[in-house]
Amino acid sequence: VQLQESGPGLVEPSQTLSLTCTVSGGSITTDFYYWHWIRQAPGKAMEWVGYITKSGSTFVNPSLKSRAALSRDTSKNQFTLQLTSVTPEDTAKYYCASRITPFTPPAVITSIRVHEYDYWGQGTQVNVSS
Repeated sequence: VQLQESGPGLVEPSQTLSLTCTVSGGSITTDFYYWHWIRQAPGKAMEWVGYITKSGSTFVNPSLKSRAALSRDTSKNQFTLQLTSVTPEDTAKYYCASRITPFTPPAVITSIRVHEYDYWGQGTQVNVSS
């Protein structure tokens, strides 16, 4: 399975960031696969943004309040992240990742253990600046 992030490298404050993760070598509707967005700001630990299940259910980090939304396009085997009202604090490298588990992940993930994720995209840098 391969994951590839795409999106703008620069977003102006207050605008909406849209990122897409294109999955190849596997289907986003496969049982036991959970599709995550994770980000890492400079000098900070990785932060879980959210995940989407094979059936399209979504879970988002409460710290992002109502700004983050995940969706998917099964015909393109893609899942997306939209983050509204961005600020410079949203500057980070954004990764999509997949975790294979027969157990439903918790609704909120408070820390990232890299080894628990089976596949990672290479990451895409997003800078929020005017």
